Amino acid sequence: MSDEIISYEPATGAILWRHPIGDVDAEVACARAGWSSWASKPLAFRIETMRRFANIVRQRNDAFTDLIARETGKPIWEARGEVETVIAKVDISVSAYADRTAQRRLEATMGSRIAVRHKPHGVLAVLGPYNFPAHLPNGHIVPALIAGNAVVFKPSEKTPAVGAFLVECFRAAGVPAECIRLVIGGPNEGKALAAHPDIDGLLFTGSAHTGLALNRAFADKPEKILALEMGGNNPIVVWDTPDLHTAAILIIQSAFTTAGQRCTAARRLIVDTKLYEPLIATLDKMVGRIIVGEPHANPAPFMGPVIDNDAADQLTESFLALLMRGGRAIRHLERPVETLPFLKPALIDVTDVADRPDVELFGPILQVVRIDDFDAAIAEANATRYGLSASLISQTPALYDRFWANIRAGIVNWNKPTNGASSGAPFGGIGWSGNHRPSAYYAADYCAYPVVSSESESARASIGIGLADG
Repeated sequence: MSDEIISYEPATGAILWRHPIGDVDAEVACARAGWSSWASKPLAFRIETMRRFANIVRQRNDAFTDLIARETGKPIWEARGEVETVIAKVDISVSAYADRTAQRRLEATMGSRIAVRHKPHGVLAVLGPYNFPAHLPNGHIVPALIAGNAVVFKPSEKTPAVGAFLVECFRAAGVPAECIRLVIGGPNEGKALAAHPDIDGLLFTGSAHTGLALNRAFADKPEKILALEMGGNNPIVVWDTPDLHTAAILIIQSAFTTAGQRCTAARRLIVDTKLYEPLIATLDKMVGRIIVGEPHANPAPFMGPVIDNDAADQLTESFLALLMRGGRAIRHLERPVETLPFLKPALIDVTDVADRPDVELFGPILQVVRIDDFDAAIAEANATRYGLSASLISQTPALYDRFWANIRAGIVNWNKPTNGASSGAPFGGIGWSGNHRPSAYYAADYCAYPVVSSESESARASIGIGLADG
């Protein structure tokens, strides 16, 4: 067994970064010893530190962008957008903390008052994913630090260099080193961190398989906070729209941005049978124009490779399995270079596939289903254990009203892609997509807990009934 983690560039296969595997016990112990001093700092001090963090990231924007692009394979334009979301997260989190955890005072009897304040949990573990290795863990870390928690962060073993860069930015901004700890490692270190008795909670973004295992592991630990964001088998429904060109663009943005490696990516296109042939013709032609290339290529690619060859192999096997079940390839999943994980976007009609597998195919594969009736289209969209994101493309407001009322998802969009959710709103889903702990603007909710106090400046009390004569 290797005693180090090695990170490779997906686009080239070259070694990018290597580092010894970390010591989970030591990192948690350090955070446990240091968190109370951070929690005792005034809120204004912690917020100012986060603002310095945003400035540090802004100063290092080019280096950070290049690192994200190289380690994930995503185009440089998209990597730069991720860095911008890291910077923007600070102001959003400051506003969210003030809104979601505001101190309140209520008048009570006998001149007393009821006070509502919030306290940090203590030491929070953060497990980060590889698709947005800076933005998504940062969405947990910034709110957690503002609230006064210490953080032990384990980045994905596929993108550890970005995780290390992010932590260095926090420390350069003045976050005490003992309050932002980094664990480099693989699944074993992730399991050890999640199960550690000295953490007060776990904030997770990743697969449903891992999230369900974590949910079971925390079932007998009600004293620990657990926030899960686990992706989706997301539908995009096209109904009653004359503008098929725009519909095709929205579908491509939903299904193939980040090479399909977004938890909100559209996995299933559900389309009115009457629109099927012209829409698919338009969509297929446009998909054929998508440039797939390495991050720094010129002209800029729309999408890069998937994260590694294992992911590319699994996606290829999943596509072939759909074909074997009766799927009809509209556009095959092609792999131009056998030794690298570049995949060209695929379209497959699965209307006649019985018992369609309800899985999240985390890559550039879009399944298409033809439906004759709108209510049946909603039922098809809801035919999943997941419930993260769903979108309707239609020119009829009444259809959107029916869609919004009946669809099961935490993000419901109209004439917009399934992805690209705002950090200024809550982000989360139901079913296998989360455990009712939405992140983004609502991350403040799971980073601190409310404390209710009944208070009076002088002690006054009486018992008016139930006492025998003295």
